[in-house]
Amino acid sequence: MLKVRFAVASLGFAMILPTVPALWAQTAEAPAAPLPSQIVTAKRVFISNAGGELYPGFWSGGPSRTYNEFYAAIKSWGRYELVAAPADADLVLQISYADPIMLVASGSSVNFLQFRLELIDPKTHIVLWTINEQAKAMGGLQKGRDKEFEGALNKLVDDLKALTAQPAAAAK
Repeated sequence: MLKVRFAVASLGFAMILPTVPALWAQTAEAPAAPLPSQIVTAKRVFISNAGGELYPGFWSGGPSRTYNEFYAAIKSWGRYELVAAPADADLVLQISYADPIMLVASGSSVNFLQFRLELIDPKTHIVLWTINEQAKAMGGLQKGRDKEFEGALNKLVDDLKALTAQPAAAAK
């Protein structure tokens, strides 16, 4: 009986062994796909405020805070010429925010403000890319919540900077 079990186990192992390299090949990272060329070649951008609802009582600055701070950060970056109309832009940066995430554990909850930046082709209106960042709506002082807000918004701008530093799609 022991010989039969060993033989079956050996047969099973022998059948699996040839598939191991194929399994490793499937887990290998795929090469990076090229970015849409508009993302890295854009010189002129229009910033669109898609709004959203700030979690009441946690975030200061009113409904335009996200738009105003994002606009100021993009302007100070200096990479783009900001234009007043989408028709004059090579790329539209549409900023929005929401409170879609609430984590509940041990009787307490934590809310997260979700920043969303969509990079849109102004000619076709197709979303080319989306970047998301979160700010934790902590209790405590307004100063701490504002720091979370600003940190997440700055991270969103840093994500955009990193994205635009990548090579564009090769023309085919």
